[in-house]
Amino acid sequence: MIDALEIQVTKVAKSKLNDLNLENIPFGKYFTDHMLEAEYADGEWKTVEIKPYQPLTLDPSTSVLHYGQAIFEGIKAYKNDNGEPFIFRPYDNFKRFNKSAVRMNMPEVPEEIFIEGMRQLIDIESDWIPALKEHSMYIRPFMISTDAMLGVKPSETYKFLVILSPGGPYYAQPMKIAVEEQYTRAAPGGVGFSKNAGNYGGSMRAATDAKAQGYDQVLWTDAVEHKWLQEVGMMNVFFVIDNVVVTPSLEEGTILEGVTRATAITLMKEAGYKVEERRVNIDELVEAYKAGKFTETFGTGTAAVIAPIRELKYKDFVMEFDINNFKISPEVKATLASIREGKTADTHNWLFKI
Repeated sequence: MIDALEIQVTKVAKSKLNDLNLENIPFGKYFTDHMLEAEYADGEWKTVEIKPYQPLTLDPSTSVLHYGQAIFEGIKAYKNDNGEPFIFRPYDNFKRFNKSAVRMNMPEVPEEIFIEGMRQLIDIESDWIPALKEHSMYIRPFMISTDAMLGVKPSETYKFLVILSPGGPYYAQPMKIAVEEQYTRAAPGGVGFSKNAGNYGGSMRAATDAKAQGYDQVLWTDAVEHKWLQEVGMMNVFFVIDNVVVTPSLEEGTILEGVTRATAITLMKEAGYKVEERRVNIDELVEAYKAGKFTETFGTGTAAVIAPIRELKYKDFVMEFDINNFKISPEVKATLASIREGKTADTHNWLFKI
């Protein structure tokens, strides 16, 4: 086992930050000077280092390229109003990462590599965290299988890496969402709850078709009836029906256990709203909308944070929402921002100081 204090650090001679303006920077396009890389072989984690951001050299037979053993996480670092850097709820992502690793038959990453390695990397790159409204440092931990051979079996070697990307809002405008009825993202017993690369690769055809119709993303449904709602593209989803906040439950293992989802549920309950985690049928939403009871809908995710949905389409029926009348999602977004900025007490210890 590698002690976190033994992480080797090699720094760049000149920072790319000198030539970059962090204001209104697009999400996921630019990366910081350094990255963390760890190697797994012979049943244990070995070399761990922080080094200049650079391409990976992979053999054409590398197993991840053929059999898809790849998982990742999305985390964010912010600066509060005093300029102090911190990471938002990294231990929740650490637990979810290893839950994905177990499902994908990959080795779990120790806390001292995942958490302490990430902390040291961000400490080096703290100047890259934008101290601007709606901006943050996106943290992408990921793991890939690296055996250089063909054969459908679990790899015996792996790479764990962390890369960092400063950015602004993921969705700048309220979204238009189409309910998906043809393609399937996940089914009970599958890998829907894990954050593996295949879940996202398999979603792109549906998203492309939706965009051709003028929509931003799809709302996934179950694999059998295409009626029971799951999640939206890169977000969990919430519906406000007759002043009750409803979100699809995690019980069937077909949706991601979102950290922002859990945060939003906690904040809404503390604000006095009734929140139900249960199965949600699209017919229920249509009926509630026609009755004037379905009044608000929004997504939650690390990248998107709190994203209002202004239009929801099912078959030929379009449900339109006036986001100016939304009450709950703006309140949650404002409360969350206030906690991150240090204006509201962090009573849940969500902020991990660098």
